[in-house]
Amino acid sequence: MGVSTRSETETAQAIAPAAASGPVREATPGMGRRLGLSGRLFLLTVAFVAVAEVLIYVPAVANYRLMWLSDRIAAAQVAALVLDASPGQAVSDELARRLLTGVGARAIAVRGQGTRRLLAVDTMPSAVSDMVDLRRDSWWDSIRGSWRTLIAPADAPIRVVGQGRDGFDLVEILLEEAPLRAAIVEFSIRLLVSSLIIAAAAASLVFLVLRHVIVEPVRRLARNITAFADDPESLDRIIAPSNRTDEIGLAETALARMERALASELREKRRLAELGLAVSKINHELRNLLTTAQLLGDRLEGAADLTVQRVAPRLVATLGRAIRFCEATLAYGRATERHPQRRLVLLAPILADLPDLAGLTTGSRVSLRERVPSGLQICADPEQLSRALTNLVRNAVQALDAAGASGGDPEVSVVATRQGGVGSGSVTILVADNGPGLPDRAKAHLFAPFQGSMRAGGTGLGLAIAAELIELNGGTLRLDDSVPGACFRITLPDWIPGPA
Repeated sequence: MGVSTRSETETAQAIAPAAASGPVREATPGMGRRLGLSGRLFLLTVAFVAVAEVLIYVPAVANYRLMWLSDRIAAAQVAALVLDASPGQAVSDELARRLLTGVGARAIAVRGQGTRRLLAVDTMPSAVSDMVDLRRDSWWDSIRGSWRTLIAPADAPIRVVGQGRDGFDLVEILLEEAPLRAAIVEFSIRLLVSSLIIAAAAASLVFLVLRHVIVEPVRRLARNITAFADDPESLDRIIAPSNRTDEIGLAETALARMERALASELREKRRLAELGLAVSKINHELRNLLTTAQLLGDRLEGAADLTVQRVAPRLVATLGRAIRFCEATLAYGRATERHPQRRLVLLAPILADLPDLAGLTTGSRVSLRERVPSGLQICADPEQLSRALTNLVRNAVQALDAAGASGGDPEVSVVATRQGGVGSGSVTILVADNGPGLPDRAKAHLFAPFQGSMRAGGTGLGLAIAAELIELNGGTLRLDDSVPGACFRITLPDWIPGPA
């Protein structure tokens, strides 16, 4: 069949667009295994590079399809020039077939100077699977068309329209979709292979760099922590920081500083524990000896000798202080206090025993005044609360005996009030004296053992023991500077455990 000239209507009917679509199947990603830090870094790098390649692949395929079709339009333009230059604008079937084979099309149609020419050797199909207009197709149309060609190719040919030149306004070709799909598949394979090579190379480089820069130093830190935990007192287990100035270097420096301080503290605590054990044994034996000496001193007080009668009370008082020091040291030297058995108890019976426990005898010049509402209940361990209050009152009595009252008769007051209802509120206990108060140097280490004593010969254990007991019962003990003298405020919240 030679060259023929048809109207635009006839040509449009001969090469008509037909819609074609197909389902797109989604791939199901596989689950990766749990790996170490190095393996995870490698897989993450490969995954990120793969995602980047996928983001590049989609527009690359669309652009490749556009270029492939544009090349066919350009080849059809050349064939149209041959057709236009032939005498009488007619060519033989052999030449027409060779032109169409060179273009890779079943038919070529050109429009120019108000006429349309069609070059074809076979019968024109009644419908086409898709129409691609290279003049107006967007990127989204190119991407959609590329995936349709790859996933759901049609048997019918496709119509491609492009812009003409050299005297032609429009160039149309009719193509089989199979060559286009084969070209896209070949391009995809090349792109996939190159992407895998790039991903593997990038992942390997990132893996090696991260392994050297991050993974190995982190493993070194982990190994050192494990080794240091086995023998924390050994100086050989302390990590030697590297010369790095990044976060790893800062972590090494901080770890070395922490291990050095911890090793020193553990060695000191071990020595103190050994010393404390020895002191506890000595105090235990010394207390027994002093108790015997105190009994002998009591007998001396009844002697007729005036010198003995004058010296014996001082001797008994000195022995009493020594015994109390031994008892306080032994009490603080216990490994741990027992877990408190908190319950709602009346506060008045606990305060009633304070004069005897604190050493306030009938002839004492210091008086104890209590102001507690009748029926006031407090949630605490009675024995531990009694010990804490005894230490506070005894400290106040000893301070008043040593320094005297700042105004009036020496007096220790215990005032208790409740805030909120029983079971949901708290109880505040103020233990105050009318002495001169505490010096500033004593406030710095007030609750520190062996450091918070305010008088000569004191142990500094009374407040430390009281603070520990109150804390065990869920409360707080602090110095209240809002009142004259020395005032300690105890706050114990209610806490009644429900049924197990």
